Amino acid sequence: MKVTVNRKAHFNAAHRLYNAEWTDARNATVFGKCANPNYHGHNYELIVSVKGEIHPETGFVMDMKILKNLIETEIEDKFDHKNLNEEVEEFKTLNPTAENIAVVIWNKLRPKIESTLELSITLYETPRNFVTYCGE
Repeated sequence: MKVTVNRKAHFNAAHRLYNAEWTDARNATVFGKCANPNYHGHNYELIVSVKGEIHPETGFVMDMKILKNLIETEIEDKFDHKNLNEEVEEFKTLNPTAENIAVVIWNKLRPKIESTLELSITLYETPRNFVTYCGE
């Protein structure tokens, strides 16, 4: 029997959606206000979901203290109150869309979580706009 456990986290970050190969006009047309050269920010809500069998000795799918610490060190400490384009290495050449941020988060956490467990990332950029990534 598989069960999914979820840990919710939060970080605040600035970013600019921009394709360096395009003109400012095309960026403005495609990304609108999000292409602002002075950046803009979001209060991101993150849900990390881990699915697997319940361990017979602990009753856990995963120790939530371990998951909490992983999220803090791998995501919150690196993304919170940062300009993603300028301060987070992964986004120096990768457009920090919600989709790309979710994939980067998954890639940071996946090697740290037992391979027998499934990992899913849900990232809310706004209360109405969110993405989910579960790996390939």
